Amino acid sequence: MKGGKLIIFSAPSGSGKTTIVKHLLKQSELNLAFSISATSRQSRGDEKHGANYYFISLSDFKNHIKNDDFLEWEEVYRDNFYGTLKTEVERLWAEGKNVIFDIDVVGGLRIKKKFPENTLAVFVKPPSVDELKIRLKKRSTESEDKINMRIAKASVELATAPQFDAIIKNYDLDTALNEAHQLVADFVGVKRKKEIENE
Repeated sequence: MKGGKLIIFSAPSGSGKTTIVKHLLKQSELNLAFSISATSRQSRGDEKHGANYYFISLSDFKNHIKNDDFLEWEEVYRDNFYGTLKTEVERLWAEGKNVIFDIDVVGGLRIKKKFPENTLAVFVKPPSVDELKIRLKKRSTESEDKINMRIAKASVELATAPQFDAIIKNYDLDTALNEAHQLVADFVGVKRKKEIENE
């Protein structure tokens, strides 16, 4: 597999990485396209197949693993698999795009290891684990047990932050968005609109 740049955003659930990724996708000068992950879990809320995730059955997911179809995959919770299909990244590279990922910490680091030169791996850090719990409760999409599982996992994920190329502390969303934009613009080699205006 050869192609453009890969930009990874990883973080514990509720850190704000999805908000940051959505913001960056709107910045046309960055030429980004979103890598849609495959998952064996059921869709939540208004999630759509082929837009938010590729929802596939557990047996299909395991077949893809056997066939080495994934760039990375992970059993995030029991029988809850997530992964990046090689065909997805190849499709976006064929369109001449830089590929952006909103992905689990383990998966993000695996891609970074496979494509060290082409990848920018960014870790989004929440203000605190307590704040994370408040944000997850506000979502009202999951049970108390699920939230507690996510919080336990967050402590482990936070320990991996130093393995990433950059850490964004999402204490203030506007600051985090600006920082993310600057990091990605520098990595893909484009000037931001403000920089052009200031010349």
